Amino acid sequence: MRLGVSRLRFANEKIEMPRVTKKMLTRIVSYFLPYWTKMLLVTVIIITNAILGLVPPILIKHIIDSALPEKDLTQLGMLIIFSIGVTVILGLLQVAQAYLNVWIAKHIILNMKNQMYAHLQKMSINFYTAAKPGEIITRITSDIDGIQDIFNTTVVSALTSMVVLISTAVVLIGMNWKLAVVGMIILPTFIIPTRKVGKVRWKIAKESQEKISDLNQMVQESFSISGALLSKIFTKEKAELESFKKINHEVINLQIKESVVGRWFRMTITTFIAVGPMLIYFYGGYLFIKGELSIGSIVAFVALLGRLYAPVSQLSNIHIDITRSLALFQRIFDYLDKRAEIENKPGAIELEEVQGKVEFNKVHFSYTKSVKVLDDISFSVEPGMMIALVGSSGVGKTTITNLIPRLYEVNQGKITIDDLDIRDVTLESLRNNIGVVMQEPYLFNATIEENLRYGKNDATEQEMIAACKAAYIHDFIMNLPDKYQTVVGNRGIKLSGGEKQRVSIARVILKDPRIIILDEATSSLDSVSEKFIQKALVPLLKDRTSFVIAHRLSTVLAADQIFVIENGTIAESGRHEELIRKNGLYRKIYDTQFNDNSEICKGG
Repeated sequence: MRLGVSRLRFANEKIEMPRVTKKMLTRIVSYFLPYWTKMLLVTVIIITNAILGLVPPILIKHIIDSALPEKDLTQLGMLIIFSIGVTVILGLLQVAQAYLNVWIAKHIILNMKNQMYAHLQKMSINFYTAAKPGEIITRITSDIDGIQDIFNTTVVSALTSMVVLISTAVVLIGMNWKLAVVGMIILPTFIIPTRKVGKVRWKIAKESQEKISDLNQMVQESFSISGALLSKIFTKEKAELESFKKINHEVINLQIKESVVGRWFRMTITTFIAVGPMLIYFYGGYLFIKGELSIGSIVAFVALLGRLYAPVSQLSNIHIDITRSLALFQRIFDYLDKRAEIENKPGAIELEEVQGKVEFNKVHFSYTKSVKVLDDISFSVEPGMMIALVGSSGVGKTTITNLIPRLYEVNQGKITIDDLDIRDVTLESLRNNIGVVMQEPYLFNATIEENLRYGKNDATEQEMIAACKAAYIHDFIMNLPDKYQTVVGNRGIKLSGGEKQRVSIARVILKDPRIIILDEATSSLDSVSEKFIQKALVPLLKDRTSFVIAHRLSTVLAADQIFVIENGTIAESGRHEELIRKNGLYRKIYDTQFNDNSEICKGG
């Protein structure tokens, strides 16, 4: 059911062949150029193979026309030994070529995956909000893995076919030009229908890749911890299985269609390939009767004819392979060409020795042009101050905190840290000085130690223990069977919410940033866990500039300054006592919590 939109989208999409441009071809070639020496060696092997491949049929001619009629066993033995030796050498060269083919293709894939991964890391949160994880996985795995087939079946195969075709044609014409012409008469029938077949195959290949993306998306969603829990709670296993079967069946059908498209065309080619030797036997027999040709020449001619037809058959399909290759490269380039919205500006400087002064100056922001989220936000925060952001859900609290580490870019105005515009400093140095504790902490499916080291990779054991003690989680960890080597499971599922939160706080303490952003970590925890978290936050917030999206009254009371956000603007600001006396929006929020014993607000 959830894949219906994707199917409808593709059904309405106009399928167009990829445009072959000089820029595109140059870009493709650039991935092969670093390995030009090995590709040159492959070319030499291909040429050597093509020449040596001509030898056995010629030796057969001499065996039939010379060694056997003359009853010369020495000559016969030498010709057979020579033929076996050439065959062994051909086998060794083919093994070497296969190794080089795989080596080159795998290293091109290695570089492209590294490039894609590095590029995706630069994409803004906007990109990940809109993109489907399954689509991303497909682009970086199966799409790029397809490059190996492109290299082996398109580049190497085309080069091999051309060399074999030319060398074989030269030898055939040299042996008897009349017989060569007869053998080549049917060659045009191999080429004529290929363009139409290529278009059909490309269309199916493109649709197949789209369906594989949908399949990957479904697997990613279904077997994430959240998806698995949801399907079990709502008993949707059977429905999910049926959906998976349906899309999987569609993928298989498309792949079958792609593999068999043009089979009637290939059957026709196969028929003509069988007719060729018969023509040679007929016309060659005529020339033999007239005394113009020997029997050995006829046999050698038929043997060489297979070497002529095979590359022509492969080259007749080269348009299909090139079209499919271009479709893959086009999908890869589509992602590589997506612009990273947030990048280091030329000459960006390092943000060092941060004091923690943060200032918003007439900041405007919107996720889309039609919906304004923040409107003319201005404030100044001195180093070490704690700022509480309160307001109803969706008014822009989280957006304000996301702008500080440049997860999004402001539309107008500027944000400064220690009087430096954050757009003038490197992203790495900016974010190294900012720590974020999210409302729903994310832990990797790894050990506690590995999750902690994400905050500081070179942290010593003493530093980790000190951070965990400060976060009130060390004693809990030491009671686990594997202590710091305990694997926490997917998204930390083996830990409780409070335990995960304290591990994430310890991770930020290890990072030791000057600015802290806290999406109130206790809003969904029980009172015992909340007590521990509140204690853990004391060393984290001490002497640091902090922005807290407040859900609890205790957080608000501790703040040096409170910003009440409404409709993307700062409606009120001040300390708790001042805002209570104003009897405005803050007072209404405060009275709601006090009277109803509820949270000040949820979300942001």
